[in-house]
Amino acid sequence: MQTPLQLDLFAEPTASSREDSAVEEVLAPAQDYDFTALFDRLSRSTFRSRFHLKPADRQYILERGMSVICLHATDMIARRLAPADIPNDSRQTPMRGHPVFIAQHATGCCCRGCMSKWHHIPPGRPLTAEEQHYIVEVITAWLQREMNKN
Repeated sequence: MQTPLQLDLFAEPTASSREDSAVEEVLAPAQDYDFTALFDRLSRSTFRSRFHLKPADRQYILERGMSVICLHATDMIARRLAPADIPNDSRQTPMRGHPVFIAQHATGCCCRGCMSKWHHIPPGRPLTAEEQHYIVEVITAWLQREMNKN
């Protein structure tokens, strides 16, 4: 059984090459995903399509950079969604407070029930490293689409 990737969201960044290679490892796609069909289905959901980044969310991303936001997403998924048993499943992801939370709701990656419905990832078992990476890629792709909007 693979253990979820554990990252420290609040660690002070340093310029060490070890950390740079760790970031590259997390950000390096295991495969290219085409989310066109997924985003098309999500756009037809009244609930999912109402989520958009607010100006403060955009500023947060601009100030920290997408690579840091991706690390935040990786950590949040590992802590909040990867375990097999989540005591507060379907209530663990806030509706605001961080761009990743908004993206999770917009993409159906907010709880194991939604992940089962939208991504066919069954609940009741730990997420694999590949599934965690996939979810982070979905979230990152949605964030990038939102940042590219006027």
